[in-house]
Amino acid sequence: MRSTGRLTTAVVGSALLLGCVVSPPAASHSSSGGERVLVFSKTAGFRHDSIPDGIAAVKQLGETGGFTVDATEDPGAFTPANLRRYDAVVFLSTTGDVLGDTQQRAFEDYIRRGGGYVGVHAAADTEYDWPFYGGLAGAYFASHPAIQPATVLVEDRAHPATSGLGRTWNRTDEWYNYRSNPRDRAHVLASLDESSYTGGTMNGDHPIAWCQNYRGGRAFYTGGGHTKESFADPVFRRHLVGGILYAVGESQADCRPETGYRPLFDGSSLDGWKQAGPGSFTLDDDGTLTSSGGMGLLWYAASDFSSYSLKLDWKMAGASGDDNSGVFVGFPPSDDPWSAVHNGYEVQIDATDVPEKTTGSVYGFRSADLKKRDRALNPPGEWNTYEIRVEGERLRVWLNGVKINDFTNTDPARSLRDGHLGLQNHGADDQVSFRNVRIKELPFQGD
Repeated sequence: MRSTGRLTTAVVGSALLLGCVVSPPAASHSSSGGERVLVFSKTAGFRHDSIPDGIAAVKQLGETGGFTVDATEDPGAFTPANLRRYDAVVFLSTTGDVLGDTQQRAFEDYIRRGGGYVGVHAAADTEYDWPFYGGLAGAYFASHPAIQPATVLVEDRAHPATSGLGRTWNRTDEWYNYRSNPRDRAHVLASLDESSYTGGTMNGDHPIAWCQNYRGGRAFYTGGGHTKESFADPVFRRHLVGGILYAVGESQADCRPETGYRPLFDGSSLDGWKQAGPGSFTLDDDGTLTSSGGMGLLWYAASDFSSYSLKLDWKMAGASGDDNSGVFVGFPPSDDPWSAVHNGYEVQIDATDVPEKTTGSVYGFRSADLKKRDRALNPPGEWNTYEIRVEGERLRVWLNGVKINDFTNTDPARSLRDGHLGLQNHGADDQVSFRNVRIKELPFQGD
């Protein structure tokens, strides 16, 4: 099973370099190492005076995080042979037409072969006549107001670029407006509260950071980074290194577009939920639920569901690195947690059990595809995202955007066509945390 501790190392390192303290994620596992990143900062238009600070910041994060960083403004670096040396290319406030046709073709091939892209700030003000690049960046720059404070709304707190943030992030930068909204084609990580500053033109839906799987590659973009101060800010540095780690493939995340979901648990209230059996869940100030005691079940009693996509973020939070929990679906209402065990299905969370009882399995019935599961799984202490999709009697599971299980129920006593949802608190020694439980109801699947 792949393990990584680079995010922790890089964040701690950036904090020490700045003489301040930042709380890192809980992961403490060794990195696989060997990744290389190319920082490209050529400009053919406006040139940001923060570029040298940005290059220095990425190099410092590489030194502390164990990945190698090269920097260039030479478009001649974009050859097939040279690009193969790198796991990701950072376009750091590039502007205008910076690559020729041959270089563009080489970069397109690099992305199609699984390369990574990180766009910082004016990377969106680049290559307007190259459609492939526009799709990769996610959106083109349109305009900006004056530099000013604003409130960033963090929509995804499982992605490594945003997992260390609260639900809101107050910072000062130059806030871009974009020519189009990337939400339908990319996964939005954070957006701007346009009421918190002046000059926003995106009608209240204003993405500012996003990620996507694009034509075989992995892409991350952040609109921050105009100011020199951004690259001296440990929180922004943590945001940036998380995006780099995603782009090089060191951390996994669900970067599929996400629209139409509504919250069942948004981090502030457990309205509609009930605890069955012993144990409980602790609701932290940062909107995280963590299990304690058991064996019990926190279940959503306000409604049952018949055809839906359920998404939630989870991590193993205990010191052992091997905690036990699961997500139950398709069970009748009951104050007895064993009713869910006997009448529903559990999508398991457990690092070290037999295949049909470990993470991603339909507990006791069907193992996950273990090779796909292991490639998609972040280690204990880091966040993962499940999508559990129920349509008729079919139950499918995605882990960090990768489909790892496909199960069809044939037992009338366990029918998935109607039932409730729940989070297990397994035992006193098991601590699993959950965030951002949301659902999208799907068209009914009849006989």
